[in-house]
Amino acid sequence: MAFNFILMLTSQDRTIPDARTRLDEALEGGARHIGFKNVGLPFADLKALADTIRQAGGRSYLEVVSLDEKSELASARAAVDLDVDCLLGGTRAQLVTEITRDHPVRYHPFAGRIVGHPSVLDGTEAEIVESARRLTDLEHVHGLDLLAYRYQGDVESLMRAVCAAVAKPVVMAGSIDREERVIAAAKAGAAGFTVGTAALDGAFPAEGEGFASQVRSILAMTGAALARSTAPRRFAVVAHNARKAHLKAWILRHRRALTGHRLICTGGTGTMIAETAPKLVVQRLQRGARGGDQQLGALIATGELDAVIFFADPATPLGADVDLQALTRLAIMHDTPIALSPTAADMVVAASLSTQAAASA
Repeated sequence: MAFNFILMLTSQDRTIPDARTRLDEALEGGARHIGFKNVGLPFADLKALADTIRQAGGRSYLEVVSLDEKSELASARAAVDLDVDCLLGGTRAQLVTEITRDHPVRYHPFAGRIVGHPSVLDGTEAEIVESARRLTDLEHVHGLDLLAYRYQGDVESLMRAVCAAVAKPVVMAGSIDREERVIAAAKAGAAGFTVGTAALDGAFPAEGEGFASQVRSILAMTGAALARSTAPRRFAVVAHNARKAHLKAWILRHRRALTGHRLICTGGTGTMIAETAPKLVVQRLQRGARGGDQQLGALIATGELDAVIFFADPATPLGADVDLQALTRLAIMHDTPIALSPTAADMVVAASLSTQAAASA
């Protein structure tokens, strides 16, 4: 969630004809967030793409194609029928959410006024920011798609303003075809960015030939940009009763790095952390025995956590703790890092928060 590269198997507002072959190459290159449009291939082929992405442990995205109402609603219905994870784009959030609200798809409409074909983001920065606020106030809107590099004004200022104005994730799109733009999106606080035609055309410098090398190159850029990301992280933090003292010590060691990020905790753990480090942002769920672990599992399943930190009691056999088993299974299925000990949790901090702090120092 912090900063993801979303590979779009699209060109000229259509899913590419050889998307299935390209998907195999993308998976070989390490892509985990992969999308397409609902035009360009038969429905059965699109369903096969979505199923293959999921079976490979990835996250699937469908992008809205057209600005007219009929086509936009058709895209929303296709997202539901294809059972993709995320729906990107579109301008009619009120109508689309009537279709998506009872489905687990995460919906990210366009902020601002979209005109022309290919699409351009029009309006002033203030107008686009206000649009972003209105959209994210809607219950069934889970984030935004910002056509930042289709905007004629100060793109970096716009990205920073939108990310600062809303609490939901913002994905940057539109002609991100070089590393400087990837870094700029990360520094602005984006949760991710899309690349389609540029990767298919081989626009990025890569060590080898072929599409898989393009994917590896962009992933390397994404990893480097993550160190400069200003997007707040969301960590699940839990501890068995016998390990709460260990977690308290860990929180005290890392409270500076954790400042400004969100810790989502089951009830007892959340109370302990809030008392230990009052300046940290702590969101308390139910106590574990009352369903808190299941609430964390739901957040993993919808891609809303950057990592799970669970200080597990080694004296309790893993097989005896069905809640920990379930969280571990979901973390593996949805490719979410999970740390079960202080040293492993240290590595989570070293991989994201420490590098972020160093980059912003």
